[in-house]
Amino acid sequence: MTISQAAGSVCTVSTLTSEKQETANSVTSQVICLPDTDCAIKPQASLSAFTSYRVGGAAELYVAPRNVEALQASMKYAKEHEIPVTILGAGSNLLVSDRGLPGLVIATRHLRYSHFDPATGQLTVAAGESIPSLAWQAADLGWEGLEWAVGIPGTVGGAVVMNAGAHHSCTADMLVSAQVLSPDGTIETLTPEQLGYAYRTSLLQGSNRIVTQATFQLRPGADPATVIAVTKEHKQHRLSTQPYNYPSCGSVFRNPKPYSAGWLIEQSGLKGFQIGGAQVAQLHANFIVNRGGAKASDIFSLIRHIQHQVQDQWSIWLEPEVKMLGDFQLAC
Repeated sequence: MTISQAAGSVCTVSTLTSEKQETANSVTSQVICLPDTDCAIKPQASLSAFTSYRVGGAAELYVAPRNVEALQASMKYAKEHEIPVTILGAGSNLLVSDRGLPGLVIATRHLRYSHFDPATGQLTVAAGESIPSLAWQAADLGWEGLEWAVGIPGTVGGAVVMNAGAHHSCTADMLVSAQVLSPDGTIETLTPEQLGYAYRTSLLQGSNRIVTQATFQLRPGADPATVIAVTKEHKQHRLSTQPYNYPSCGSVFRNPKPYSAGWLIEQSGLKGFQIGGAQVAQLHANFIVNRGGAKASDIFSLIRHIQHQVQDQWSIWLEPEVKMLGDFQLAC
């Protein structure tokens, strides 16, 4: 199972059946209705609209549950039929192969709810909630702690898995606990210590557990105008230093301390370098943008070119921060 926590369309069920379905290898042209839920598994669903890069092939099977029960039913179906599972959140830190993804893709963006508890200063939110939206909601209430997150184009689930961060803050700094779903259908609550947080990573990466909700410790009681002003400053900084005029995944590579990946790429003379429709951004060299008509293979080839150029000039192999799912081949 690959964890990446993106958007999905509402499932409309025409019929419900409790009969055991065929395996994924033979179910490729019919909708599979999940018993006792209001959603269905759809075949051959294009994923390009569900990633911020706007590239990628089709999911062999796709479902977008709206509650934990439907999520559990989706996981149960995959387990019973031994189908590989990929979890998509906002698709903002993701590159999906042009060849698409085998097995079942479960979109979690429809898992939505949030609760601000004034008594404890804690915010409990479902995995599909937008991080930037939460930052603005907290600011409007005068709750400090999420100002840094206003420019993170992802969901809560993805932030927890990736330990998303910016402006010298990160998810691990304020996470109280995360609720996760295991393949056997059980739900457990994990602390930050149990998640093994490090720079832009956690033990959830590469595991078979799915984040369903998270609780964050914030600081209520501040002047909303002050928190809003700081949040706006962080947003403006992002807009002025990073390219938002073309589709991208955000930062492509991890920073190899003491250097920044963007500086190494720029010093290697790669700003503006382009393969197909994919280009190293002029504004920030650690961004690869889709200038129009790019394929996933263009972006993948550009990532590999950057890695080899930086390796040749600096003896540093840049590690991707973007998650690449599916089979890739270099663009011609």
